[in-house]
Amino acid sequence: MGRLKKNGFRLAEYGFTILIVITLNFFLPRMMPGDPFLVLSSDSPEQEEIVLNEEQREFYLHHYGLDKPAGVQYFTYLGELCRGDLGYSVYYREPVSVIILRRLPWTILMVMAALVLSTCIGVILGSLSAWYRERWPDKVLFFSLILLSEIPAFLLGLVLLFVFAAGLGLFPLSGALTHFADYGNRWEKLLDILHHACLPVMALTVARLGGMYLLSRNSMTTVLEKDYLRTAWAKGLTPGRVIFRHALRNALLPITTRVFLSLGSLVGGAILVENVFAYPGLGYLMREAVRVHDYPVVQGIFLVVTIFVLLANFFADLAYRILDPRIGDYGGTRGG
Repeated sequence: MGRLKKNGFRLAEYGFTILIVITLNFFLPRMMPGDPFLVLSSDSPEQEEIVLNEEQREFYLHHYGLDKPAGVQYFTYLGELCRGDLGYSVYYREPVSVIILRRLPWTILMVMAALVLSTCIGVILGSLSAWYRERWPDKVLFFSLILLSEIPAFLLGLVLLFVFAAGLGLFPLSGALTHFADYGNRWEKLLDILHHACLPVMALTVARLGGMYLLSRNSMTTVLEKDYLRTAWAKGLTPGRVIFRHALRNALLPITTRVFLSLGSLVGGAILVENVFAYPGLGYLMREAVRVHDYPVVQGIFLVVTIFVLLANFFADLAYRILDPRIGDYGGTRGG
């Protein structure tokens, strides 16, 4: 019974959080100055020309239901969400779900690549720093990574763009694919995708590296002082085996939690980085949608990001229990 109550309470928390986000998503975009129909017939979001007369504007307001009171629009929106309908884009003239699904894979590619790289590199460097604690390798790593962690991801992206793309010409300046490229096979296309993704992923990875390094260093420092590691040393095990087999395994709990919980901030960083590199993910789409006041698209993006973060929290709880069976459901203790 206790476990069912905890699960039910947790699900209620998730549901309440989603409802709050849906409400904010609905009302906040409508508080922006401007009108979505200012750019309805423009050639691009930058050309905000009024091309509709009053009669045409009233027609579109009625067509999209924007002439109704805000409360009526809100409950209509809730009803559509319950049917899985994210709405219809005012500017792009497509279902919002279709637009988001077209852009989502690019953001997922960038976020997951940065998450894996920052986690692996951060854990390795943090473990080595804990091993050499208070010696020069630790001091060099600590100073360097703390310095890098204070630089925002978008600023790192600008530096990488100027140096490696504009200056040295080693990487493309923007986009996710070479325009009008004729690929001989799928491997050539994959290599082109990875080539375009290198700088955005590098910016996100470096920006997140400091936090993962510090957590790994602190966690490993605590574990290395435990008595059971003295037994491992007494057995004559090599330093690498002691650090990465015995110590790291017991230091994984806080690291695992940080990995999943950092997904939210990674998505936030990706939104800014995508705009630096004109990378066609959700972040770049959000900028375009905000510029043209496309309410349904903005609402859909925020909702998808929220669900993504909540799923990350759920999997963090699940991984926590798998790694340490002594932990009960959602962080509680068993037998309660």
